[in-house]
Amino acid sequence: MPPRRRPPPAGARTDLPPLKIVRKIFVLQAAYYVSAAALILFTTLVYGTAFSLDLVLGWDAIRGDTTLGWMLGLVWMLNSLLCVMFLLLLVSRSKLIPDFALTIHFLHLLTTSLYTRSIPSNWLWWGLQCGSAALMTFLGVWACQWRELRPISFGSLTVSGNATQTSNAVFPSRVEEHSEPFLSGRSRGRGRNVDGGEYEMTDIKGDQAV
Repeated sequence: MPPRRRPPPAGARTDLPPLKIVRKIFVLQAAYYVSAAALILFTTLVYGTAFSLDLVLGWDAIRGDTTLGWMLGLVWMLNSLLCVMFLLLLVSRSKLIPDFALTIHFLHLLTTSLYTRSIPSNWLWWGLQCGSAALMTFLGVWACQWRELRPISFGSLTVSGNATQTSNAVFPSRVEEHSEPFLSGRSRGRGRNVDGGEYEMTDIKGDQAV
C-alpha cells in the first residue's frame, strides 16, 4: 500500500493559495495606482499645472524645494489612507497586512525604476515610501483587528464572552421563573397547587388549643 499523505495543517494551503495571492496583489497594485492617479489629477487641476504620467510613476517631482513636491508627498500619504480600505476589503487578515503593504511599495519601487530607468536618489522620495508603508501597515493591522474582534450577531442575539446573557436571551422563561420575588406579609404562606388553586397554611397550635 502506498504511504498515506498527511493532511496539510489548518490554514496552510486553504486560506490563501498562490493564485489567489497573486490575484490580490495585482488588484491591490492596480487600485494603488488608480487612486493615486485620481488624487494627483485633482491636485494638478487645483494647482493649475499639467498632468503627466511622470507625476505618478516618476520620483524626481517629489522634491522638498518646490510646492508641487510637498503637495505630491501629501497626496501619496492620502493615497496610503485609501489603500487601508482596500487592504481591509481584500485581505481582511491582520497578520497578512504587513506582507501586502510592503509588497505594494516594493512593486512601486520596481515600477518607478523601470519607468525612469534609474534608481530613485531623492531622499524625500525614500522617506515618503517608508512613511507610507508604516502608515498603511499600522492602520491596516488596526482596522483588521478591530473587524476580527467585533462580536458576531445572529439575528437579535450577540455572541459574547458572557454565557449568562446568551442563555437568558434564549430561555427568557427561566429568567422569569427564577426572578419572581418572594411573597411577604400575610401571603408568605400561600402558594399554588397543581390544579392552579391557592392554599393557605394555618396555625397548628391554635387548632389544637381549640
